[in-house]
Amino acid sequence: MVTIGGVGVMALGALAAAVVALLVALAVRPLLGTASAVSFAGLSWSLVVIALVTLVPTRPDVGIVPAEGRSEACSWDYGGPSGAAFEVFGLDQRTLNVLLFVPAAVFLVLAVCRWWAGLVLAPLGLAGLAAYSLVIEMVQLQLARLDRACDVTDIVDNVLGAGIGFVVGVVLLPVVRPWRGRRRPEPRPAH
Repeated sequence: MVTIGGVGVMALGALAAAVVALLVALAVRPLLGTASAVSFAGLSWSLVVIALVTLVPTRPDVGIVPAEGRSEACSWDYGGPSGAAFEVFGLDQRTLNVLLFVPAAVFLVLAVCRWWAGLVLAPLGLAGLAAYSLVIEMVQLQLARLDRACDVTDIVDNVLGAGIGFVVGVVLLPVVRPWRGRRRPEPRPAH
């Protein structure tokens, strides 16, 4: 049986996604300008990283979780025992769940606020990030093979992280100014 999982697999996937995102940013930079190209690529990369961190098993030796051992419902025990079950860089799972969604929301705001439609798209995107968290939890519930647990605490922490990232993105808007885009060359005067 082949098993795939662990922090190394997550990091390798994130690195591969970063290379692809960088290539995409370089490809669309002439059309959108540097700030918007980086924002769109960063948003895409962030969404892939979220999927990797939440859907790849935390250990490579998980094996197959028997169907009868699988949870039938999401845990509604807010702040329950799962918070200390997984640590990276000395940060507990709850903190990691918050931090995981911050970059996606920052890049979302910077990507869509290039246009006036961003006033509508940014809040819709924030709702989309909340829905993304919910979908991830439902996948964790249905795919026992992942050895992950569906937990309402994760959803709340993810949405909190997205909200923090949204505010940070709004604060960064006047600094980054993604609406500047690329400058069109001025026409030459005829002689």
